Amino acid sequence: MRSPLRPPAAVGFIGVGNMGRLMAPHLVAAGYRVYAADNYEETLRKFLAAHRGTIALSYNDHGAALDAVITMLPDGNVVREVLLGGGLADRLRPGTIVIDMSSSDPVGTRALGEVLAKRDVHLVDAPVSGGVKRAADASLATMIGGTAEIIERARPLIATMAKQVFLTGPLGSGHAMKALNNLVSAAGLWIAAEALLAGKQFGLAPETMVDVLNASTGRNTSTENKFKQQILSRGFASGFSLGLMAKDLRTAERLAKTTGAFSQLTQLCAKIWGDAAQALGEAEDHTAVVKFLERASGTTLGP
Repeated sequence: MRSPLRPPAAVGFIGVGNMGRLMAPHLVAAGYRVYAADNYEETLRKFLAAHRGTIALSYNDHGAALDAVITMLPDGNVVREVLLGGGLADRLRPGTIVIDMSSSDPVGTRALGEVLAKRDVHLVDAPVSGGVKRAADASLATMIGGTAEIIERARPLIATMAKQVFLTGPLGSGHAMKALNNLVSAAGLWIAAEALLAGKQFGLAPETMVDVLNASTGRNTSTENKFKQQILSRGFASGFSLGLMAKDLRTAERLAKTTGAFSQLTQLCAKIWGDAAQALGEAEDHTAVVKFLERASGTTLGP
């Protein structure tokens, strides 16, 4: 077994946007040599300027020097395009580990893993949960799928950015778990919003309802961490977009269909969040989905 990837190993970090820009600096602070890339030149420029010692990743110049590649991108299609369409995979040396921390489709992840294996490049899926706040303080939760040996080699890298590490099984299982987690999260937010709107129209104060829910069996992560902080305040700035949530729910729906699981509520959840994303715009924060329900009910939860 090869040695675990510890500093000063060379790491390509692709995707320094909303989450990646907060995760990659922990690698820099730990002593890893970080080569960064992003589809948006201005995003990359800001990241490189803010973190001295990081280098803009050139596939031609640096690909063969990398010990690992981390992707933090919108979906698995973009990950595949970067690795295969962009030619990075052809430049990686045998034994290199690719860690996909994006929220990708688990079926696509397994297919990509088979393609990379033919190049003797190892793929691990390690999507994260916790949002920008936990990305900033390296307390994210991550769900890891892959072979035991490769995961152990990648673990020091991942632990630099995540506090809670869950081994979920073979390749693709991490991405499956992330999609299913977001399904439960999205369903909880939506039904809580429906309850608060019904309560307000009956005469209950939304703030009081949130307090009661959080002291009772109806509480969930949205009632605890999103309603007062993002929705009632009208901040709508959790750091996770409506479009990405809708995408993750479509992934969960496809997973359920692939496995033959009973999924009536899953299908409904994917549809209504998709409708909301289309109506409000995918760039909206996912907590702004409440605006879609407010329009339909003719009332608002905010002031």
